[in-house]
Amino acid sequence: MDLSKVKMVVTDMDGTLLNSNHQVSDRFFELFEIMKQRGIIFVAASGRQYHSIVDKLQPIKNDIVVIAENGGFAMQRDIELLATPLPYAAKNSVLKVLDSVENIHPVLCGKNNAYIKNNSKEFEAKLREYYTDFKTVDDLKEFDGEILKIAIYHFESSEKYIYPSVAHLEGSLKVKVSGENWVDISSPDAHKGYALQKVQERFNVSPAETMVFGDYNNDLEMLALADFSFAMENAHPNVKKAANYLTAHNDDFGVERILEKLVNAR
Repeated sequence: MDLSKVKMVVTDMDGTLLNSNHQVSDRFFELFEIMKQRGIIFVAASGRQYHSIVDKLQPIKNDIVVIAENGGFAMQRDIELLATPLPYAAKNSVLKVLDSVENIHPVLCGKNNAYIKNNSKEFEAKLREYYTDFKTVDDLKEFDGEILKIAIYHFESSEKYIYPSVAHLEGSLKVKVSGENWVDISSPDAHKGYALQKVQERFNVSPAETMVFGDYNNDLEMLALADFSFAMENAHPNVKKAANYLTAHNDDFGVERILEKLVNAR
């Protein structure tokens, strides 16, 4: 595995760069400074809100590219690189489908704020980990602002309790099981692969020069854009099958172990 030609490192956040306590390690920040000195571009790509990603990576926020909302939004410092909103007419159609699904919590995700119904303090507490900026509204169907996606949360299992009810929307929309508790519904082009492709084009970086880390199904499209694609030990079986390489668990410095090899190869 010759890592000497890698020019771009892309990593998912939850279950990948973040440990189970949702923390970024000090060692990562040390390795980032070495990568920066050697001209390697770092991209954080997550289903999280932009502000939540930046909050986790505050010390380096001005030196990275951020792909947020599962590829619906991308920023470099104050420059918007990409925004792919959910078609306006689709919002209420999706919400109507969700009306028949029990024990779920839909979130309308905008560029700067998320919006939820004012009906669950328990969910609000959970949401704060992923969305630092959100507001409560009485009726999501009445909200008429631009949104990038609808994220849906279930406290037990998104794959078991949410996905079967919305799988039929796949095709006209992008439907992704993006974590153990989350399903995201967005424009067909709003996914991490599409956003990463645009970032690669912007910086003239090829798949042969790209390293990607991921753990869940919402990472599949971007893993396909990197010769050096790594699944975490804790990854979904689909991700392990798709990736070219395997690394350690997110609680065992799986990303950092490979980045150590990367900086030693340059």
